Amino acid sequence: MKRIWLAILICLTAQTLAGAPARAEDAGEPSANACNEFRAAATQALARAPSSLQVNVLFFEAARKGCISAIPMLVKVGASRGARDRLSDTALAIAARMGRLAFVKALLGAGADADELNRANAAGSTPLIQAALANRAEVAKLLVEAGARVEAANAQGESALSAAAFNGNAELARIFLDHKGAPDAADATGKSVIVYAAARGAAPIVAMLLDAGVDVNKRYGADLTALMWAAGHADNAPGAQGLATVKLLIARGAKLDLADDRGRTALMIAAGLGHGEIAQALREAGADPALRDKAGKPAADLASGADIQAIVAAP
Repeated sequence: MKRIWLAILICLTAQTLAGAPARAEDAGEPSANACNEFRAAATQALARAPSSLQVNVLFFEAARKGCISAIPMLVKVGASRGARDRLSDTALAIAARMGRLAFVKALLGAGADADELNRANAAGSTPLIQAALANRAEVAKLLVEAGARVEAANAQGESALSAAAFNGNAELARIFLDHKGAPDAADATGKSVIVYAAARGAAPIVAMLLDAGVDVNKRYGADLTALMWAAGHADNAPGAQGLATVKLLIARGAKLDLADDRGRTALMIAAGLGHGEIAQALREAGADPALRDKAGKPAADLASGADIQAIVAAP
């Protein structure tokens, strides 16, 4: 019996991995063929009088795949909405993370209570936090409408709002802010929502957070400010977005010559990373190129190339 079940579960898992989306935006509802195959395998498994644990494993697989047509069959033989997998995720949380909108709708429509809606897994992540981290926008919006607690944070201090900022999703950030998302909460690494937005070059989110009262010159981990994070934006943030974010922060009163715990200013950071347009914008706004870091180096000495050096060289 155990061997048969192992073969069935291996088959189901292989189907799940083969059909898993590579990116958040690729997530959608499963094909009819995928769910037909799942139901056939599940029917075979159920014919062997499975234990409640085995039934719930099938329920979790249905959630991963988004096969809503399997829900009645599995619930009829004892699948539990309160059951948790090895990561302490419920079927609702699994479906939310995978972006299975129809499956989440079906579970919510069948009467999810506040406890199920906000139940955290072993990492402290609720279904909403998992959906936001995976950038499952439609699922996240649905969970908020159903009453999910937007202000919740997981064991790492990550919230739905910080996840939206990290992903640069301005639409979700607006929704979360409108539903009690904490605009200046910091995670376990000391990074706040505006830090993630600035590093992502997400100017619209940065503007929302400033409008919500976040101090434009507040210091975060390593004494970095939002301007410093924007000046050294992540590699996957388009340069134009990073520049727009820097200009926004300057316009909103960011102090140009504050230094981090290395003694480096936003200008030094931009120069060191080769962000020429940002370095130029900082110079034009009045950033001081003569300042030196704790090692005694000015921005020109830190510049990644001769072209950047020419921009930041004093005077």
